[in-house]
Amino acid sequence: MRLPNESRPEHAPPVIGLLLAVGAALGFSAKAIFVKLAYTYDVDAVTLLMLRMSFALPFFVVIAVREERKAASPLVARDWVILIFLGLIGYYLSSLLDFLGLLYISAGLERLILFIYPTMVVILSAIFLGRPIHKSTYLACLMSYAGVALALGHDLTLSGENVLLGASLVFASTLTYATFLVGSGEVIPRIGGKRFTAYAMIVSSVAVILQFFVIRDVSALNQPAAVYGYGLAMALFSTVIPAFLLAAAIHRIGASDTSIIGALGPVATIAMASILLDEPVSIMQMAGAACVIAGISMLRNRKKPNR
Repeated sequence: MRLPNESRPEHAPPVIGLLLAVGAALGFSAKAIFVKLAYTYDVDAVTLLMLRMSFALPFFVVIAVREERKAASPLVARDWVILIFLGLIGYYLSSLLDFLGLLYISAGLERLILFIYPTMVVILSAIFLGRPIHKSTYLACLMSYAGVALALGHDLTLSGENVLLGASLVFASTLTYATFLVGSGEVIPRIGGKRFTAYAMIVSSVAVILQFFVIRDVSALNQPAAVYGYGLAMALFSTVIPAFLLAAAIHRIGASDTSIIGALGPVATIAMASILLDEPVSIMQMAGAACVIAGISMLRNRKKPNR
């Protein structure tokens, strides 16, 4: 099922689009794994996030320059204010809260909490934009949050200390990201998707780098080569490359089909965490993942009424 305004190029091989979507889902899912592996070297969240954004920044600068050259009109002062605000909310604050939360909870639980952002988008859109919430949406939200509760119970049984704190931080991260999406939905039609994303990422990267030099000593950069490797891996394989894969997948198979494949994300994170981090997997956790995926799939597959 595709959204009304989606387009799919004629004769585009569907299998290529599917593979692109799978690659994007796996790339985004690996981020928590890289963070957890880096934390084994006692690096702090602020320093690790700074490394990730510093490595990613040059790519988004190149994209911004390219998109600016193709733009029909320059950005005005109002556009810059919105870009700075959304960049700080969506990629800076959201990423910081997420990295802090991963200090206390499993990678699997983190991915499940992040995955419920569509429910928050629906709720925020109803509150601030007056968009109606349909009956099926309530069931989807209930199922998703019940799944998170099950996964949270899994973490509590293993390491109850600070799990609630970590889950709250990641939940706050998801909420700020949903706020970013709601705001960007009103701005992207005017600015352009790639242009908006590039500038928002640049704002976020600069904020992260400035924060590091304000609250950390330069000696904090004295990290093992592995930490730099994980920072670079996050920048390339969990930030830049998945973003391009996602865009290419949407172009070939449409946003709806791509989002369905995105449901592989939480399962992929749980599997990778079990293999690479030795995180235990329980029936409770898998049941929670199934509930979250089912709930979000209901939201994404529900046909939107014409407005």
